[in-house]
Amino acid sequence: MTDAIFPRDYSLLGRDAKRAEEVGLANAKWYQAPIERVRLKELMKRSDGPAIRDTLIWIACFILTAGFAIYFFPSWWSLPFFLAYGVLYGSSTDSRWHECGHGTAFKTRWMNDAVYEVACFMIMRAPTVWRWSHTRHHTDTIIVGRDPEISIMRPTILLKLIGVYFAIPQTIDAVKKMFIHVSGRLAPEEMTFVPETERARVYFTARIWMAIHFGSIALSLYTHSWIPVLLVGVLPTMYGAWVHVMTGLTQHGGLAEDVLDHRLNSRTVLMNPVLRFIYWNMNYHVEHHMFPMVPYHQLPKLYEDMKPYTVPANSSVFDAYREIIPAWIKQIKDPTYAIPRHLPQITAAVTQPLAAE
Repeated sequence: MTDAIFPRDYSLLGRDAKRAEEVGLANAKWYQAPIERVRLKELMKRSDGPAIRDTLIWIACFILTAGFAIYFFPSWWSLPFFLAYGVLYGSSTDSRWHECGHGTAFKTRWMNDAVYEVACFMIMRAPTVWRWSHTRHHTDTIIVGRDPEISIMRPTILLKLIGVYFAIPQTIDAVKKMFIHVSGRLAPEEMTFVPETERARVYFTARIWMAIHFGSIALSLYTHSWIPVLLVGVLPTMYGAWVHVMTGLTQHGGLAEDVLDHRLNSRTVLMNPVLRFIYWNMNYHVEHHMFPMVPYHQLPKLYEDMKPYTVPANSSVFDAYREIIPAWIKQIKDPTYAIPRHLPQITAAVTQPLAAE
Protein backbone atom coordinates (compact mmCIF):
# COMPACT_ATOMS: atom_id res chain seq x y z
CA MET A 1 0.00 0.00 0.00
CA THR A 2 1.54 3.30 -1.09
CA ASP A 3 0.09 5.32 1.78
CA ALA A 4 1.94 3.31 4.44
CA ILE A 5 4.04 5.33 6.88
CA PHE A 6 7.56 4.12 7.65
CA PRO A 7 8.83 2.84 9.94
CA ARG A 8 5.85 0.50 10.26
CA ASP A 9 4.16 -0.15 13.60
CA TYR A 10 3.91 -3.95 13.80
CA SER A 11 2.16 -4.04 17.18
CA LEU A 12 -1.49 -5.07 17.27
CA LEU A 13 -2.39 -1.99 19.29
CA GLY A 14 -0.64 0.74 17.30
CA ARG A 15 -0.99 3.08 14.35
CA ASP A 16 -0.90 0.45 11.60
CA ALA A 17 -3.54 -1.69 13.30
CA LYS A 18 -5.94 1.23 13.09
CA ARG A 19 -4.86 1.99 9.54
CA ALA A 20 -5.49 -1.62 8.42
CA GLU A 21 -9.10 -1.33 9.54
CA GLU A 22 -9.58 2.10 7.98
CA VAL A 23 -8.33 1.06 4.51
CA GLY A 24 -10.20 -2.26 4.44
CA LEU A 25 -7.30 -4.66 4.99
CA ALA A 26 -8.71 -6.22 8.16
CA ASN A 27 -10.93 -9.30 7.69
CA ALA A 28 -10.90 -8.66 3.96
CA LYS A 29 -11.77 -10.87 0.99
CA TRP A 30 -8.79 -12.71 -0.53
CA TYR A 31 -8.14 -14.06 -4.00
CA GLN A 32 -8.72 -17.81 -4.40
CA ALA A 33 -7.73 -19.92 -7.38
CA PRO A 34 -10.80 -21.27 -9.23
CA ILE A 35 -10.45 -24.90 -8.21
CA GLU A 36 -13.68 -26.81 -8.80
CA ARG A 37 -15.71 -27.34 -5.66
CA VAL A 38 -15.98 -31.08 -6.25
CA ARG A 39 -12.19 -31.30 -6.48
CA LEU A 40 -11.77 -29.19 -3.34
CA LYS A 41 -14.10 -31.45 -1.39
CA GLU A 42 -12.05 -34.42 -2.52
CA LEU A 43 -8.79 -32.77 -1.43
CA MET A 44 -10.24 -31.62 1.89
CA LYS A 45 -11.31 -35.11 2.90
CA ARG A 46 -9.57 -36.03 6.14
CA SER A 47 -7.98 -39.35 7.00
CA ASP A 48 -6.16 -40.73 10.04
CA GLY A 49 -3.93 -43.07 8.03
CA PRO A 50 -1.17 -40.77 6.67
CA ALA A 51 -0.77 -38.85 9.94
CA ILE A 52 -0.73 -42.02 12.08
CA ARG A 53 1.97 -43.48 9.84
CA ASP A 54 4.04 -40.30 9.94
CA THR A 55 3.56 -39.87 13.69
CA LEU A 56 4.70 -43.44 14.44
CA ILE A 57 7.82 -42.83 12.33
CA TRP A 58 8.28 -39.50 14.15
CA ILE A 59 8.07 -41.12 17.60
CA ALA A 60 10.43 -43.91 16.54
CA CYS A 61 12.96 -41.30 15.39
CA PHE A 62 12.73 -39.58 18.79
CA ILE A 63 13.35 -42.87 20.59
CA LEU A 64 16.29 -43.87 18.38
CA THR A 65 18.07 -40.51 18.43
CA ALA A 66 17.54 -39.98 22.17
CA GLY A 67 18.60 -43.55 22.92
CA PHE A 68 21.87 -43.30 21.00
CA ALA A 69 22.53 -39.81 22.39
CA ILE A 70 22.21 -41.12 25.94
CA TYR A 71 24.22 -44.25 25.18
CA PHE A 72 27.20 -42.33 23.76
CA PHE A 73 27.07 -39.38 26.16
CA PRO A 74 29.39 -37.69 27.12
CA SER A 75 31.61 -38.69 24.19
CA TRP A 76 31.61 -36.71 20.94
CA TRP A 77 29.82 -39.67 19.32
CA SER A 78 26.66 -38.45 21.03
CA LEU A 79 26.77 -35.10 19.19
CA PRO A 80 25.20 -36.17 15.85
CA PHE A 81 22.40 -37.94 17.71
CA PHE A 82 21.69 -34.87 19.86
CA LEU A 83 21.69 -32.75 16.71
CA ALA A 84 19.19 -35.08 15.04
CA TYR A 85 17.10 -35.23 18.21
CA GLY A 86 17.17 -31.44 18.39
CA VAL A 87 15.85 -31.10 14.85
CA LEU A 88 12.97 -33.42 15.75
CA TYR A 89 12.32 -31.53 19.00
CA GLY A 90 12.86 -27.93 17.95
CA SER A 91 11.97 -28.05 14.24
CA SER A 92 9.62 -30.89 13.25
CA THR A 93 7.28 -29.79 16.03
CA ASP A 94 6.73 -26.49 14.22
CA SER A 95 4.81 -28.20 11.43
CA ARG A 96 3.08 -30.64 13.80
CA TRP A 97 1.53 -27.97 16.02
CA HIS A 98 0.61 -26.07 12.86
CA GLU A 99 -1.17 -28.88 11.03
CA CYS A 100 -2.83 -30.33 14.12
CA GLY A 101 -3.87 -26.81 15.12
CA HIS A 102 -5.80 -26.58 11.87
CA GLY A 103 -7.43 -29.89 12.78
CA THR A 104 -6.60 -31.38 9.39
CA ALA A 105 -3.67 -33.73 10.05
CA PHE A 106 -5.86 -36.47 11.53
CA LYS A 107 -9.55 -37.12 11.00
CA THR A 108 -9.93 -38.01 14.70
CA ARG A 109 -10.05 -34.88 16.85
CA TRP A 110 -8.31 -36.23 19.95
CA MET A 111 -5.33 -37.31 17.85
CA ASN A 112 -4.97 -33.77 16.48
CA ASP A 113 -5.29 -32.35 19.98
CA ALA A 114 -2.75 -34.76 21.53
CA VAL A 115 -0.03 -34.14 18.95
CA TYR A 116 -0.81 -30.42 19.02
CA GLU A 117 -0.29 -30.14 22.79
CA VAL A 118 2.97 -32.13 22.76
CA ALA A 119 4.37 -30.23 19.77
CA CYS A 120 3.43 -26.86 21.27
CA PHE A 121 5.32 -27.70 24.46
CA MET A 122 8.43 -28.73 22.55
CA ILE A 123 8.54 -25.60 20.43
CA MET A 124 7.33 -23.43 23.34
CA ARG A 125 4.20 -21.99 21.78
CA ALA A 126 1.33 -21.62 24.23
CA PRO A 127 -1.30 -23.87 22.63
CA THR A 128 -4.42 -21.81 23.28
CA VAL A 129 -2.75 -18.50 22.44
CA TRP A 130 -1.31 -19.88 19.22
CA ARG A 131 -4.63 -21.34 18.07
CA TRP A 132 -6.06 -17.84 18.08
CA SER A 133 -2.87 -16.16 16.89
CA HIS A 134 -2.74 -18.47 13.88
CA THR A 135 -6.40 -17.87 13.11
CA ARG A 136 -5.57 -14.16 12.89
CA HIS A 137 -2.51 -14.95 10.74
CA HIS A 138 -4.73 -16.66 8.18
CA THR A 139 -7.40 -13.99 8.31
CA ASP A 140 -4.94 -11.09 7.92
CA THR A 141 -1.80 -12.65 6.45
CA ILE A 142 1.17 -10.23 6.59
CA ILE A 143 -1.16 -7.28 7.19
CA VAL A 144 0.89 -4.95 9.37
CA GLY A 145 -0.82 -4.22 12.68
CA ARG A 146 -3.10 -7.22 12.34
CA ASP A 147 -0.93 -10.31 11.81
CA PRO A 148 0.79 -11.36 15.07
CA GLU A 149 3.07 -13.83 13.27
CA ILE A 150 5.18 -11.56 11.06
CA SER A 151 8.68 -12.93 11.65
CA ILE A 152 10.93 -10.39 9.92
CA MET A 153 9.87 -6.79 10.31
CA ARG A 154 11.07 -3.87 8.24
CA PRO A 155 13.58 -2.33 8.09
CA THR A 156 15.59 -5.53 8.46
CA ILE A 157 17.69 -5.74 11.64
CA LEU A 158 20.47 -8.16 10.72
CA LEU A 159 21.59 -8.98 14.27
CA LYS A 160 18.04 -9.93 15.25
CA LEU A 161 17.69 -11.96 12.05
CA ILE A 162 20.80 -13.96 12.92
CA GLY A 163 19.46 -14.49 16.44
CA VAL A 164 16.23 -15.90 15.02
CA TYR A 165 18.14 -18.83 13.49
CA PHE A 166 19.30 -19.81 16.99
CA ALA A 167 15.79 -19.25 18.41
CA ILE A 168 17.15 -16.62 20.81
CA PRO A 169 14.44 -13.91 20.52
CA GLN A 170 11.66 -16.49 20.14
CA THR A 171 12.70 -18.43 23.24
CA ILE A 172 13.20 -15.31 25.36
CA ASP A 173 9.74 -14.14 24.36
CA ALA A 174 8.23 -17.58 25.02
CA VAL A 175 9.76 -17.77 28.52
CA LYS A 176 8.59 -14.23 29.33
CA LYS A 177 5.08 -15.07 28.13
CA MET A 178 5.08 -18.30 30.16
CA PHE A 179 5.82 -16.36 33.36
CA ILE A 180 3.11 -13.83 32.48
CA HIS A 181 0.58 -16.63 31.91
CA VAL A 182 1.59 -18.43 35.10
CA SER A 183 0.69 -15.25 37.00
CA GLY A 184 -2.81 -15.34 35.52
CA ARG A 185 -2.38 -12.62 32.90
CA LEU A 186 -2.06 -12.22 29.15
CA ALA A 187 0.27 -9.89 27.30
CA PRO A 188 -1.65 -6.80 26.05
CA GLU A 189 -1.49 -7.86 22.38
CA GLU A 190 -2.72 -11.37 23.22
CA MET A 191 -5.83 -9.82 24.72
CA THR A 192 -6.79 -8.56 21.25
CA PHE A 193 -7.34 -12.08 19.88
CA VAL A 194 -7.66 -14.59 22.77
CA PRO A 195 -11.33 -14.76 23.89
CA GLU A 196 -12.13 -14.29 27.56
CA THR A 197 -13.52 -17.83 27.77
CA GLU A 198 -10.16 -19.32 26.70
CA ARG A 199 -7.87 -17.45 29.08
CA ALA A 200 -8.13 -19.76 32.10
CA ARG A 201 -6.86 -22.60 29.90
CA VAL A 202 -3.83 -20.48 28.95
CA TYR A 203 -2.92 -19.99 32.62
CA PHE A 204 -3.46 -23.65 33.55
CA THR A 205 -1.28 -24.89 30.69
CA ALA A 206 1.51 -22.46 31.53
CA ARG A 207 1.64 -23.76 35.11
CA ILE A 208 1.96 -27.36 33.88
CA TRP A 209 4.70 -26.30 31.48
CA MET A 210 6.63 -24.51 34.19
CA ALA A 211 6.46 -27.58 36.41
CA ILE A 212 7.90 -29.73 33.59
CA HIS A 213 10.69 -27.25 32.83
CA PHE A 214 11.72 -26.93 36.47
CA GLY A 215 11.37 -30.70 36.89
CA SER A 216 13.85 -31.26 34.05
CA ILE A 217 16.31 -28.81 35.62
CA ALA A 218 15.87 -30.41 39.05
CA LEU A 219 16.51 -33.87 37.60
CA SER A 220 19.71 -32.66 35.94
CA LEU A 221 20.92 -31.19 39.23
CA TYR A 222 19.98 -34.32 41.16
CA THR A 223 21.70 -36.69 38.72
CA HIS A 224 24.63 -34.34 38.03
CA SER A 225 23.95 -34.87 34.32
CA TRP A 226 23.16 -32.60 31.40
CA ILE A 227 21.01 -35.26 29.76
CA PRO A 228 17.58 -34.25 31.18
CA VAL A 229 17.92 -30.59 30.10
CA LEU A 230 19.41 -31.58 26.75
CA LEU A 231 16.37 -33.76 26.05
CA VAL A 232 13.49 -31.78 27.61
CA GLY A 233 13.03 -28.03 27.92
CA VAL A 234 14.48 -24.83 26.53
CA LEU A 235 17.82 -26.23 25.29
CA PRO A 236 16.53 -28.68 22.63
CA THR A 237 14.00 -26.05 21.54
CA MET A 238 16.93 -23.75 20.81
CA TYR A 239 19.63 -26.05 19.49
CA GLY A 240 17.17 -27.80 17.21
CA ALA A 241 15.39 -24.72 15.86
CA TRP A 242 17.57 -24.02 12.84
CA VAL A 243 15.75 -26.26 10.36
CA HIS A 244 12.29 -24.87 11.09
CA VAL A 245 13.64 -21.32 10.96
CA MET A 246 15.44 -22.04 7.68
CA THR A 247 12.29 -23.44 6.10
CA GLY A 248 9.81 -21.20 7.90
CA LEU A 249 11.37 -17.93 6.78
CA THR A 250 10.89 -18.98 3.16
CA GLN A 251 7.13 -18.78 3.69
CA HIS A 252 6.85 -14.99 3.44
CA GLY A 253 10.43 -13.67 3.48
CA GLY A 254 11.02 -10.59 1.34
CA LEU A 255 7.49 -10.61 -0.11
CA ALA A 256 4.79 -7.96 -0.04
CA GLU A 257 3.01 -6.63 3.02
CA ASP A 258 -0.59 -5.39 3.02
CA VAL A 259 -1.85 -7.24 -0.06
CA LEU A 260 -4.93 -9.43 -0.40
CA ASP A 261 -3.45 -12.12 -2.63
CA HIS A 262 -1.43 -14.98 -1.14
CA ARG A 263 0.47 -15.34 -4.39
CA LEU A 264 2.09 -11.98 -3.60
CA ASN A 265 2.93 -12.53 0.08
CA SER A 266 3.54 -16.28 0.34
CA ARG A 267 6.01 -18.65 -1.29
CA THR A 268 5.97 -22.29 -2.35
CA VAL A 269 9.36 -24.01 -2.31
CA LEU A 270 10.09 -27.50 -3.64
CA MET A 271 11.97 -29.58 -1.06
CA ASN A 272 13.47 -33.05 -0.74
CA PRO A 273 11.54 -35.86 1.01
CA VAL A 274 13.45 -35.51 4.30
CA LEU A 275 12.70 -31.81 4.63
CA ARG A 276 9.11 -32.41 3.56
CA PHE A 277 8.74 -34.99 6.34
CA ILE A 278 10.18 -32.62 8.92
CA TYR A 279 8.14 -29.75 7.52
CA TRP A 280 4.97 -31.78 6.85
CA ASN A 281 4.57 -30.31 3.36
CA MET A 282 4.29 -26.72 4.61
CA ASN A 283 6.67 -25.84 1.77
CA TYR A 284 3.48 -25.73 -0.34
CA HIS A 285 2.67 -22.49 1.39
CA VAL A 286 0.71 -20.54 -1.20
CA GLU A 287 -1.56 -23.55 -1.54
CA HIS A 288 -1.93 -23.90 2.22
CA HIS A 289 -2.84 -20.24 2.73
CA MET A 290 -5.30 -20.19 -0.11
CA PHE A 291 -7.03 -23.40 1.03
CA PRO A 292 -6.04 -23.98 4.69
CA MET A 293 -8.48 -26.84 5.24
CA VAL A 294 -6.67 -29.15 2.80
CA PRO A 295 -4.63 -31.71 4.85
CA TYR A 296 -0.86 -31.64 4.57
CA HIS A 297 -0.69 -34.98 2.71
CA GLN A 298 -2.95 -33.60 -0.05
CA LEU A 299 -0.98 -30.39 -0.62
CA PRO A 300 1.23 -31.85 -3.40
CA LYS A 301 -1.95 -32.64 -5.37
CA LEU A 302 -3.35 -29.16 -4.70
CA TYR A 303 -0.04 -27.70 -5.87
CA GLU A 304 -0.43 -29.45 -9.23
CA ASP A 305 -4.03 -28.25 -9.56
CA MET A 306 -3.08 -24.65 -8.77
CA LYS A 307 -0.06 -24.39 -11.10
CA PRO A 308 -1.91 -22.46 -13.83
CA TYR A 309 -2.97 -19.79 -11.34
CA THR A 310 0.20 -19.21 -9.28
CA VAL A 311 3.74 -18.01 -9.76
CA PRO A 312 6.32 -20.80 -10.33
CA ALA A 313 7.58 -22.43 -7.12
CA ASN A 314 11.18 -21.95 -6.06
CA SER A 315 13.15 -25.03 -7.04
CA SER A 316 14.88 -25.46 -3.66
CA VAL A 317 15.56 -23.79 -0.31
CA PHE A 318 18.80 -22.47 -1.77
CA ASP A 319 16.91 -21.01 -4.72
CA ALA A 320 14.44 -19.33 -2.35
CA TYR A 321 17.22 -17.69 -0.33
CA ARG A 322 18.87 -16.41 -3.51
CA GLU A 323 15.95 -13.98 -3.74
CA ILE A 324 15.19 -13.60 -0.03
CA ILE A 325 18.62 -12.52 1.22
CA PRO A 326 19.08 -9.70 -1.34
CA ALA A 327 15.55 -8.53 -0.48
CA TRP A 328 16.31 -8.43 3.25
CA ILE A 329 19.46 -6.42 2.52
CA LYS A 330 17.52 -3.96 0.34
CA GLN A 331 14.89 -3.61 3.06
CA ILE A 332 17.52 -2.30 5.49
CA LYS A 333 17.59 0.97 3.55
CA ASP A 334 14.31 0.71 1.67
CA PRO A 335 11.63 -0.95 3.81
CA THR A 336 9.09 -0.38 1.03
CA TYR A 337 10.87 -2.90 -1.20
CA ALA A 338 9.21 -6.26 -1.87
CA ILE A 339 10.20 -9.04 -4.26
CA PRO A 340 8.10 -8.53 -7.42
CA ARG A 341 5.71 -11.30 -8.35
CA HIS A 342 4.46 -11.68 -11.92
CA LEU A 343 1.02 -13.26 -11.77
CA PRO A 344 -0.23 -15.50 -14.57
CA GLN A 345 -2.47 -13.87 -17.15
CA ILE A 346 -5.48 -15.94 -16.23
CA THR A 347 -8.51 -14.03 -15.09
CA ALA A 348 -10.98 -15.85 -12.92
CA ALA A 349 -13.59 -14.89 -10.41
CA VAL A 350 -12.65 -15.13 -6.78
CA THR A 351 -14.20 -18.31 -5.43
CA GLN A 352 -15.98 -18.50 -2.13
CA PRO A 353 -14.31 -20.40 0.72
CA LEU A 354 -15.57 -23.95 1.05
CA ALA A 355 -16.61 -24.98 4.54
CA ALA A 356 -14.84 -27.96 6.08
CA GLU A 357 -16.88 -31.12 6.16
